[in-house]
Amino acid sequence: MKKIWLGEYQEGVPAEIDINEYSSVREIFERACAEFSDRPAYTNMGQSLTYADVEERSRYFAAWLQNAGLEKGDRVAIMMPNVLQYPVALSGILRAGMVVVNVNPLYTERELEHQLRDSGARVIVILENFVHTLEKVLDAAELEKILVTRMGDFFNFPKSALINFVVKRVKKIVPDWDIPGAISLTRALNDGKWLKLEDVELNHDDLAFLQYTGGTTGVAKGAMLSHGNMVANVQQAVAWFGPYLKRGEDIAITALPLYHIFSLTANCLTFMKVGGNNILITNPRDFKGFVKELSEFRFTFISGVNTLFNALLHTEGFNNLDFSGLRLSLGGGMAVQRDVAERWQQMTGDHLVQAYGLTETSPAACINPLDKREFTGSIGVPISSTDASIRDDDGNELPIGDIGELCIKGPQVMKGYWNRPDETAKVMIDDEWLRTGDIARIDEKGYIYIEDRKKDMILVSGFNVYPNEIEDVVTGHPDIVEAAAIGIPDERSGEIVKLFVVSKNPALSKEDVVTYAREYLTGYKIPKVIEFRDELPKTNVGKILRRALRDEEQ
Repeated sequence: MKKIWLGEYQEGVPAEIDINEYSSVREIFERACAEFSDRPAYTNMGQSLTYADVEERSRYFAAWLQNAGLEKGDRVAIMMPNVLQYPVALSGILRAGMVVVNVNPLYTERELEHQLRDSGARVIVILENFVHTLEKVLDAAELEKILVTRMGDFFNFPKSALINFVVKRVKKIVPDWDIPGAISLTRALNDGKWLKLEDVELNHDDLAFLQYTGGTTGVAKGAMLSHGNMVANVQQAVAWFGPYLKRGEDIAITALPLYHIFSLTANCLTFMKVGGNNILITNPRDFKGFVKELSEFRFTFISGVNTLFNALLHTEGFNNLDFSGLRLSLGGGMAVQRDVAERWQQMTGDHLVQAYGLTETSPAACINPLDKREFTGSIGVPISSTDASIRDDDGNELPIGDIGELCIKGPQVMKGYWNRPDETAKVMIDDEWLRTGDIARIDEKGYIYIEDRKKDMILVSGFNVYPNEIEDVVTGHPDIVEAAAIGIPDERSGEIVKLFVVSKNPALSKEDVVTYAREYLTGYKIPKVIEFRDELPKTNVGKILRRALRDEEQ
């Protein structure tokens, strides 16, 4: 398709970005640290690390990794929320030439074991609060080194000691654990201070991240995101945001977890390139505390999902904040609702821009032009160096206005799924076009509108939930014969999981099902609505018809 959307680009946004400006994410980081060395790079609970601080500590960590026997391309897992240790570990892994495996710290044992085994991670850096989960899967994982850090370790004394005491002794949110041989991240940095960091050649084809996403099989797959993919998406974001950025001056509110691809690229990497300060919000669900933290800054950028923006709008004190510096509000991960967008603009004076992307596209693929202030419900137009096409089931391109599957091509599209060529083949057309699984149409100006979802995926507050995974887990219960999971609308989270259950035990309760599910599934995947049935609708060959169940909910 001809790039009909180029006429909608804001003045100054290029049709193509220069991916060759940087050879790797490491180069983006190192050049930023040299240019903005004295500027704050990351701030968390009042403590800041400058670019020079992050450069120094990540250099120590990278040297330690290299001298611990790891080699280029080895996978290193990070399992922590938004704390100062995260960007240091991230940068150190990439500088050492290794691959980052982002792990949700709220994973259950089953989810964590799968991701560690599948990725082949040799090392993990983990916040102490979550080590008890890791301890239970050590026999199945193949980890060689375990680095533990505490919440307050990167704070200045005496605040560091106070935070660690409160977290462990007062709030008691650090369960007991015992892993012989585990060492502290602080010790690794101290040892790395005296070690040499070897220069490892990196180029666009080298892997930077294994970013896990669900799938139709119910098994999480690692999207292989190369240095080239990530460099491209950072370049695309900076090109798109250009008129709204001020190098070395921006303050970005980072509430979404950095282990999520949206926050990782849009906040951590993009604002690193332009010398911004990422304000790391460790617990954004504490909205009163979140608003209090926001009051400390004249912030210029905030990203989030619709539910986060909606919750902020309903939090006492938010309307009294200073929004005079806010130049860019970016919504992604799930559809932005008109009412939320309109109330956000009314309260903050800033337009809430809707973006669209996937883990497989690093993630940005489409964004609304920033100079268009009205809400249209569109996910925007393809960003620089990106093609979009609406296709039928056979991969044939459809005319403007027709409804089909949205397909994306561009330098940000993943290399494929880790060790799963069969799954990769299902989503790629001619090794170039990514099938998104979203049903959409494109208008005569190039704006794209999502009409439906081809996949059965459920979207809970911006997180992908796959029905097969839930069904596979709950049918492991001895009293459950079969189950089907669908998404139903929810004002707060967009969608929630509804589970239909066929049980052979009349005494089985909804609470029993939830309790069982909690052992194996992260919180946002837990069914919120459960309905018992005598049987489930099926095809002639016995396949459960989730669509029929969804139609019943209409």
